[in-house]
Amino acid sequence: MTTTPARPARLRKAVLPVAGLGTRVLPGTKTTPKELLNVVDRPILSYIVEEAREAGIEHIVFVTGRSKGAIEDYFDHQIELEAQLLAKGKIEILELMNAELATAGEMSFTRQMQPKGLGHAVWCARDIIGREPFAVILPDVIVDGQPGALKQLADSYAELGGNIIGVEAVDIEQAHKYGIVDPAERDGRRFTMKGMVEKPAAGTAPSNLSIAGRYILQPEIFDVLADQEAGAGGEIQLTDAMARLMTQQLFTAIEYEGVTHDCGDKIGLLKANVALALKRPDLGDAARAAIAGLL
Repeated sequence: MTTTPARPARLRKAVLPVAGLGTRVLPGTKTTPKELLNVVDRPILSYIVEEAREAGIEHIVFVTGRSKGAIEDYFDHQIELEAQLLAKGKIEILELMNAELATAGEMSFTRQMQPKGLGHAVWCARDIIGREPFAVILPDVIVDGQPGALKQLADSYAELGGNIIGVEAVDIEQAHKYGIVDPAERDGRRFTMKGMVEKPAAGTAPSNLSIAGRYILQPEIFDVLADQEAGAGGEIQLTDAMARLMTQQLFTAIEYEGVTHDCGDKIGLLKANVALALKRPDLGDAARAAIAGLL
């Protein structure tokens, strides 16, 4: 029997698993974290943190790995650069940079010592998150939506409580590439869930609703992850742990509104750059002309 809190605890924290090696976009990620690859004129991670803040997140926990120190540096002051910009009167860009800085206590960093999968990465944040609900945001997936995807999920969470999973429809023939939810009942863009599966065998997917890198989870997920066995790919899958927790708690899938860009893929990163450049009031016309000149 599923249960849901009468008054959901406030959502304040988010986990960003940034320990991945970015092998799909090598060699660009050989020395640069994939999360810091540029989309137009700022790194992927800048868009992700902006989305988290819009959703009311007050504390972001980055689960990092070796060679990811540049992520922490990005959200810190760069004293010499700031001084140069100020001296040259480049106040606008200085203000844009300072707007991204972490406020006191807003960000924490912990390490995933071994590449054991998304479920293990989330579990590494357990002591910082504590016993309260939290969001998980995959940091190489930009969702271009208004409001942002996490804000849409957070609004549903405030109403429904329980666990909220962001989903989007995909071609059913491609469903074997994704985590897929098994819906029970539909109410507009909301689906009560009865199951989920990570990368189902071709032709066996229970729906075409793919898990799209945005989650709001209850802290009991950490108890499940503590003894979760390895699943697909020999890794500890968050999907498997959520499926176990679903026997005890309510899970709702939300088909958010927005365009998803998988920036951990070379073509996805290219498409994100083009799409977001074309939308920029200051760059759109020039970008359109540049693209047309290449075709």
